[in-house]
Amino acid sequence: MSDGDVRQRIARLALVVTDYDRALAFYVGVLGFRCLEDTAYPEEDKRWVVVAPPGDGGAELVLAQARDARQRTRVGDQAGGRVFLFLETDDFERDHRRYREAGVEFVREPKRFPYGTVAVFRDPFGNLWDLIEPA
Repeated sequence: MSDGDVRQRIARLALVVTDYDRALAFYVGVLGFRCLEDTAYPEEDKRWVVVAPPGDGGAELVLAQARDARQRTRVGDQAGGRVFLFLETDDFERDHRRYREAGVEFVREPKRFPYGTVAVFRDPFGNLWDLIEPA
């Protein structure tokens, strides 16, 4: 089988959070993501919550509420303190300004690199994100 015969993509990533509603308030209410699905499963005391940035394509985030002590230790540290998620934008200045005005905490200010403009922000759960506009 050659690479041309294989069609795969990473469609979704699970992001462990402390609370579904708090996560929705940030990702949808502050960052402007779309809520693609929010289905409750009361018999299992959980929800299937999927969000994605506006626009076409790209991976979706499955918001997974930590259910035990071990999972709670992973909230905000799924990447061992490194930037975990990369949010690509078509207009860095617009999004950076809008996020700052909404109270998003930037831990590294914007910087231009040969590959694009990037700043690092922290979500309410401690995850580090790159906001990046490719060159």
